[in-house]
Amino acid sequence: MNTLLIVLGVLLVLIIAVVSIYNGLVTLRNRYKNAFAQIDVQLKRRYDLIPNLVETVKGYIKHERETLEAVIRNRNSAVTASQAAAQNPGDPAAMQGLAGAEGLLTASLGRLLAVAEAYPDLKANQNMMQLMEELTSTENRISFARQAFNDAVTSYNTGRETFPSNLIAGLFHFVAAQLLESVEAPEERKAPKVSF
Repeated sequence: MNTLLIVLGVLLVLIIAVVSIYNGLVTLRNRYKNAFAQIDVQLKRRYDLIPNLVETVKGYIKHERETLEAVIRNRNSAVTASQAAAQNPGDPAAMQGLAGAEGLLTASLGRLLAVAEAYPDLKANQNMMQLMEELTSTENRISFARQAFNDAVTSYNTGRETFPSNLIAGLFHFVAAQLLESVEAPEERKAPKVSF
């Protein structure tokens, strides 16, 4: 009788431990999905600002059609990549696709802003200044949201890889999540050469 009670007690403790670990993993997964939702909100805000920026610039730099088209094309690609990533945050292919699309969009926006610098009337335009301020604010928000997402993914991945959680994670198919890293041009990662 005592042996049966001991076995039942141990079994009950094991069941409670498994349920607790499972619930902890679900909580961590939901945190990184929520963190991605915050990125998604800021990306949508950015995507909504870009057409207004292009329309404002369009009247001033009519002969820079290729730059404007590149911004719109890259914006549309980024929207598509963002929607794919929102379907499954943490999926390696979706995160890499989003990072790549965002990298192209950022580069084309940089070219657009560099071209806009050559037009003093455009730089002084009130609408342009307001859009630039909102875009800068949005870029900062995206950066903070990306950091929060990456922190949540790291916590989740650490939780699913530590013992005994890794046993439960494997049993219930908790797969690793992918960080959202910015894709930079290789030359941006190199240290600048300085000569005197």
